[in-house]
Amino acid sequence: MFITVEGGEGVGKSTNLAFIRQYLQENGHSVVDTREPGGTPLGEQIREILLDHRQNAMAVDTELLLMFAARAQHIAQVIKPALAEGKTVLCDRFTDATYAYQGGGRGVDMERIAALEEWVQGGLRPDLTLLLDLPVDVGLARAGQRSAPDRFEREAQEFFLRVRQAYLEQARREPRRYRVIDAAQPLEAVQGQLRQVLDGVFHA
Repeated sequence: MFITVEGGEGVGKSTNLAFIRQYLQENGHSVVDTREPGGTPLGEQIREILLDHRQNAMAVDTELLLMFAARAQHIAQVIKPALAEGKTVLCDRFTDATYAYQGGGRGVDMERIAALEEWVQGGLRPDLTLLLDLPVDVGLARAGQRSAPDRFEREAQEFFLRVRQAYLEQARREPRRYRVIDAAQPLEAVQGQLRQVLDGVFHA
């Protein structure tokens, strides 16, 4: 099974990914834990370029193509081999993030992203996507407490409002794959929602 966790800045992905990983392992899954952009040595190098705040002159098309270049390597080297071995892949962001950040945030035509998605992924899509949703002002306040902002985190609030809207629109379009989790609640309540969703998927 291919599970992705999505969300904007400060939604608590790291903490909740650890919770999901533990749930899966306790339920007998062999889990491959990975992330985008990144997941491979080459992908991690591309990630450094993408997040480097010194790259403020990066063209939008360059950003988009770098995302898919890292993804192509990730799919070939990590995701497809793990799925072929019967493992569960748990990924911190995937192509839905490209629709949200480059499509919603940057204004890239969604059809261009869809064409790259088809070219790079073929029929590969996540089986389940957990969207951690949070008001943008709350998420940015949380993210600001962590570390120096990267190239994306330096964007204006309006950028992140568009990102959130794009995520929610994707969830509306694909209700069978997406589960929206209210990440504004206390951590215990958020993980209660996650457990309920996972129980429904694996023990229905």
